[in-house]
Amino acid sequence: MRVYLFDIDGTLIFSGGAGSAAVQLVLKEEFGLAEIKDGVAMTGRTDRVILRDLFGLHDIDDTPENWQRFLSAYLQRLPESLSTRSGGVLPGVGELLDRLAGMPDVAVGLLTGNVRDGARVKLTHFGIFHHFRFGGFGDEHLDRDDVARSALAETRARFGDVSTKQIWVIGDTPLDVQCARAIGARVCAVATGTHTRDELAIADPDLLLSDLSDAGALLDR
Repeated sequence: MRVYLFDIDGTLIFSGGAGSAAVQLVLKEEFGLAEIKDGVAMTGRTDRVILRDLFGLHDIDDTPENWQRFLSAYLQRLPESLSTRSGGVLPGVGELLDRLAGMPDVAVGLLTGNVRDGARVKLTHFGIFHHFRFGGFGDEHLDRDDVARSALAETRARFGDVSTKQIWVIGDTPLDVQCARAIGARVCAVATGTHTRDELAIADPDLLLSDLSDAGALLDR
């Protein structure tokens, strides 16, 4: 059994900033903020830790009630935000997913900082959600490494004691490389997000690609 775990934003899709726009809209309309301050890093991190930091920056109590209030409003606004921005599936992704779907003893899942329902909404919008049966998500974990551990646990619950050497994590940030290392998986970094090839090379992935058009380079490994 070989397992491929994909990040979403900057790896599978470009959403045109739809997620960030929906977050800002919720903070303004639901929490009464007149202006959203800069200063919270978003790429490669989990939705839960991003919101914790945004709450802290804007003096909003980070309570379970406020998290659920935010999440419900965010999921309501995300579809419209996606539909009003230019985005799409990134180069080579569709072809790679189709190839993986036709291969025996291959499982395809997600390893993303997105909350589970947010991942579903985004990938359904771009027509590729049906490729992904399981994964690790950013609903609860603050640390991306813990998301990787959850994805590994779900992988093994479904498919047995899969060796981590048979697992590939595919992502576009150094944090994707880091979380793959946290579970002993191999990692393919793609320079289709906000990080350059040189920045990703410093993280020392097993494979570094400009994009996923060269799917053979990944499958041959």
